[in-house]
Amino acid sequence: MMDTVIVGGGIVGLFTAYYLQKKGIKVTIIDKGNFTESCSTGNAGMIVPSHIVPLASPGMISKGIGWMFSSKSPFYIHPRLDKELIKWCYYFYKASNVSQVSKAVPVLKDFSLQSKALYLDFQTEHAQLDFSLQPKGLLMLYQSKAAEVEETAFASLAQKSGLNAEILSKEEAQKLEPNQELNIRGALYFPDDAHLDPAKLYGLLKTVLIDSGVRLIPETVVTGFEKWGRKVNKIISDKGSFTCNNLIICTGAWSGALAKNLGFTLPMIGGKGYSFLQPNLSNLKQATILTEAKVTQSPYADFVRFGGTMEISKPNTEINLNRVQGIFSSIQKYYPGLSVVFPEKKAIWSGIRPCSPDGMPYIGPAPGYDNVWVGAGHSMMGVSLAPATGKMLTDLLVGKKVDPVLHHMLFDVDRYNK
Repeated sequence: MMDTVIVGGGIVGLFTAYYLQKKGIKVTIIDKGNFTESCSTGNAGMIVPSHIVPLASPGMISKGIGWMFSSKSPFYIHPRLDKELIKWCYYFYKASNVSQVSKAVPVLKDFSLQSKALYLDFQTEHAQLDFSLQPKGLLMLYQSKAAEVEETAFASLAQKSGLNAEILSKEEAQKLEPNQELNIRGALYFPDDAHLDPAKLYGLLKTVLIDSGVRLIPETVVTGFEKWGRKVNKIISDKGSFTCNNLIICTGAWSGALAKNLGFTLPMIGGKGYSFLQPNLSNLKQATILTEAKVTQSPYADFVRFGGTMEISKPNTEINLNRVQGIFSSIQKYYPGLSVVFPEKKAIWSGIRPCSPDGMPYIGPAPGYDNVWVGAGHSMMGVSLAPATGKMLTDLLVGKKVDPVLHHMLFDVDRYNK
């Protein structure tokens, strides 16, 4: 029996393999990297059912235009004459409206809650594995009146959608972070969110897959496909060819290029983010978003990870120190007593988030094929949504009926081909 081949060894690809092998399906994962570091390993590690509004939303365009004039801002599009970028920006503009967001909110909420439940199941099933899953919720700290108005409105939307959301005073937020002074006006708290160590999770999940017989093929670049009718039967690479029973594309920001090779359109662009570690000397407790700065803070026992920025550029992992400086300079604005040291360049992590124009992932069958599937385009939600994505792709592949509320048309892989 030929293997189901997953191209892409990030967290979405690994969780898809995890659920496939539980169904007794033979799986091979091919990746251009070495299965040690990816966009899945150095991010904030947040599991966020609270993130019910996609990146493409009302107000993002005007904010983005303002941010583009600062090299240290949270969001930046590197201007260039690029047909794919222009097309992506046009689709982003079309999707940034109230109607589109109102459709997305319940879908993202239900999908995220399922993903969190699957994380808890995974933790229970593999209780011997420690990937620092901490169900302590998420604090969104704000300093300005304008941010307070926005966060209060967001809390109301979340509550109407069935999520737990609380507006906290400075004093109430301080009780959740007792070891470090907070310089804030207030906070929004989502008690049902969580965070984990993404590098630990990635390494442990990889070990589980290897132990279960999943084959990992590193440092192999897919260059083409051999097709027969409505099926792909062979994957061509720089290391030879691989026959397959089914093909699943989970290559993140590079998925659009593979889709083009297969003959369909999958608008995708890379959004670079940065992060760095600091010793957790003040014993920070709470996973946090510094709202105005769009910076994340994820604490663990011995260290804390700070991250942020969305730099729309050609996929590469080059370090722009101005972007990192923007993250660094915001930290003491919110934590005035926190001792932080600007990291050495070699200690800075960067990863490329796969961004669809409407902020919704592509999950499901590829147009024109009977044995090709896609799981990509999760933007900043890759770790958060990976289990639910892998479970859904597995259910679709084996023909199991999937809840239509979860497998919504907003995830349709074919939506930009119509």
